[in-house]
Amino acid sequence: MTIFNETTLQGKHVLITGATGGIGYQTAITVAEMGAKVTITGRQEEKLKQLEQVLKEKNTQTEVFSYVADLAEPTEQQALIEQAQLTFGPITHLVNSAGAFADDKVEDLTQAQLEHTMYLNYTIPILLTQQVFPAMKKMNTGAIVNVSSLSGLRGTFGGTAYCGSKFALIGFTQSFALEAIQYGVRVNAVCPGFVETEMAYTAMRKKGMRANRSFEEQYEVSRQGLPSGHITTPKEVANTIVFLLTDAAKNIVGESVKISGGAVMR
Repeated sequence: MTIFNETTLQGKHVLITGATGGIGYQTAITVAEMGAKVTITGRQEEKLKQLEQVLKEKNTQTEVFSYVADLAEPTEQQALIEQAQLTFGPITHLVNSAGAFADDKVEDLTQAQLEHTMYLNYTIPILLTQQVFPAMKKMNTGAIVNVSSLSGLRGTFGGTAYCGSKFALIGFTQSFALEAIQYGVRVNAVCPGFVETEMAYTAMRKKGMRANRSFEEQYEVSRQGLPSGHITTPKEVANTIVFLLTDAAKNIVGESVKISGGAVMR
C-alpha cells in the first residue's frame, strides 16, 4: 500500500493533543493531508486558530474541529472528548502529544513540580485514553500513539521528573498495548531526541548554561554529537507517528520507536 496519500486515513477521526506545539502541529497537517477528520486541541487559542486556517488553506475539503482546552482540568478533558465526538463521531485514532519539559536536580525538585510533570506527561494520556477506548473497543479497531522521548529510555542530568514521566508513559504504552490489541486497537510510542521545537530549544539552553556555552554553541555540540549530524524536524516525527496510525503498521504493537539520529541504539 502507498502509505502517505490523500485517502490513507479517509473516514478516520484523529484527535491530536498538544496541537499548538511543534510535533502536534505538524502531525495535524500530515493526518489532514491523508484524508482524516481532525480534532486539534491546545491551550494557545491564536495558534490553534492559525493551525485550523493552515489546514483549510491546504485543502478546503479538510474537516477540522479545534477546541481550546487546558487538559490539566478534568472537566475540560471530558468536554473535549464530548465535543469532538459530537462533531465527527467516535474517535478512531488518538495522538497524545501534549506535555511539558522539566529540568531540576533532585535536591531542587519540589513535590508540586514532580506531581505536575507526572500529571501532564503521564496521567493525562491515560485519562484521555480511558475516554476514547470504549468506542475503539466497540468498533474493534483503532490506534493510539503516545509521544514519549529518548528521555523515557535513559536518564539525563536534572531529568528526574521529566525522564520519570516519560519512562512511565512507555510503561503505560507497553502494558495497555497488551490489553487493547485484543480488540484490534494498536498502542505504540515514539521517542524522539532533540527536535527543532521550542521545548527542545529550552532544554538546549539549560544544558548550555550548565556547560557555560551559548545556545548557538550548545546547538552545534548537540548536532555534532549525533551520528547523523542532523537535529530531527517535527515533520520527521509526525511521519513516524502517522505511519504508526496506519494499517501499514498493523503488527507493530507496544513499541517505542526511537528517532535518535543514531545516538541511542538498543
